[in-house]
Amino acid sequence: MARVPAAVMKALGRLPRAPRTLAHRYATRRPSLTPELVTQPRPWTRALGLVTVVLVGAWLGLLIVGNVSVPVGPMNTTMTLRPSVTGGTKINVSPLGALQLDSHIAPVRLDVNVDQLDPARAQALVDHPERLSGLQDEVTQDVATGTRDLAVRSCVAVVTGATALGLAVYRRPRRALAAGGLALTLLAASGGTAFATWNPESVLEPKFSGLLSSAPSLVGNARSIVTEFDVYQKELARLVTNVTKLYDATSTLPAYAPDPSTIRVLHVSDIHLNPASWKIIASLVDQYKVNVIVDSGDTMDHGTAAENGFLDPIEDLGAPYVWVRGNHDSRLTQRYLENLKNVHVLDDGKAQTVAGLRFAGIGDPQFTPDRSKIPGGDAANELAGARLAASLRDQAAAGTPVDVAVAHEPVAAVQTDGDVPLALAGHIHHQEMEVLPFGTRLRIEGSTGGSGLRAIEGKHPDPIQTSILYFDRDTRRLQAWDEIELGGLGLTTAEVRRHLVEENQPADSTPSPTSPSPTP
Repeated sequence: MARVPAAVMKALGRLPRAPRTLAHRYATRRPSLTPELVTQPRPWTRALGLVTVVLVGAWLGLLIVGNVSVPVGPMNTTMTLRPSVTGGTKINVSPLGALQLDSHIAPVRLDVNVDQLDPARAQALVDHPERLSGLQDEVTQDVATGTRDLAVRSCVAVVTGATALGLAVYRRPRRALAAGGLALTLLAASGGTAFATWNPESVLEPKFSGLLSSAPSLVGNARSIVTEFDVYQKELARLVTNVTKLYDATSTLPAYAPDPSTIRVLHVSDIHLNPASWKIIASLVDQYKVNVIVDSGDTMDHGTAAENGFLDPIEDLGAPYVWVRGNHDSRLTQRYLENLKNVHVLDDGKAQTVAGLRFAGIGDPQFTPDRSKIPGGDAANELAGARLAASLRDQAAAGTPVDVAVAHEPVAAVQTDGDVPLALAGHIHHQEMEVLPFGTRLRIEGSTGGSGLRAIEGKHPDPIQTSILYFDRDTRRLQAWDEIELGGLGLTTAEVRRHLVEENQPADSTPSPTSPSPTP
């Protein structure tokens, strides 16, 4: 075969080539466009994304599984770590408020929630008061154990949370493990910072919030507690004894079969921020199949906005709640209650029909949360009672008579004599029943809160008192009432006394037959 001369080959190379197809052009150009279209993330952007994933994952881990339930003395508590700019320790004592300690400086805060008093452990302290001498060491040991458990659980929580979120975001095991490792490193660094800045004297200068903001005025300066510890230790023993015995009293009420032909009204008053009252009321509503609850005031102690959360359980008591303002309840308290479901606020003599009974009431014209005595205070209540009586007469003339009038102070309720069959009041912290000169029956309720938080101060605390009133469904008149009394925060007795109105008493009965029901 003859060789093609070089000159011929050179000439052929200069000839124009055949045009390429569109697909061929795209295939040949595509690789050259790739570097221009795809931009690799910068290192600082990747680092910022990794840190974000670590922080969010660690926070979710702490939120979901990063808490421990720890018994501290007679209390059940929950400890948890939370992200924080300033660090420190926050102790929540619901519903009284919280106190904060500047215990450390770190990006994590220790939260301790006091959940409830354990009846068994508390009763053991009551039965064996000699154990109070070792309570301080027991609490210290419980806190140390809880802190160790919290540290281990928090490590697991942050590593698991950061690793899981890293795997979901990056879908690469190595990246996910890097996120978990960085989370553990950050937690260890936070723990080291907290340890290095730990301030044990922060307990001497706590910051109170909520109702606990008045704690310094109640229990004294923290430093005086330290210098006079023997005195406060004796007070602690008495307070623990009184509080824990309440659990026995609340569970000893007798069983009762309600009469379906009656309207049953639970009359409560002067709760004064005692959180145990809600459990007692709920128990009575269930046992007696109560149709409506009437509160004649002083539900609060100072009427502040911080106290409003105390009222939230009213929505879940299981019966409509009729309320009038007491001298410890503010207008702010009244507005808050007006926005709660199932609550009927009475004021200015306006009437409302609830559970088949027509109620009218007026709020206390005075607001004296500091227990001050205002000159002419009775005159102000007499004037308020006269306004209520005028409203009762107007409604009777309109053909819509009121069945029950409600005021806080008996001085105001007395003014309705002759204008209503039954008037309810409170304020004086003990029970009374009398028929006024013009035929109105006045029922004064005791303190359903046992005089509130002050009940744990005295040697003989006030009893917890309430009543069940039975009304005929047709006539809407009172037929009988049960006086219920729990023996205060230092006693474990429960007594129920049945009374009949005079016209319903058998001929051979005494005016007020009673049926005591002592503690089993």
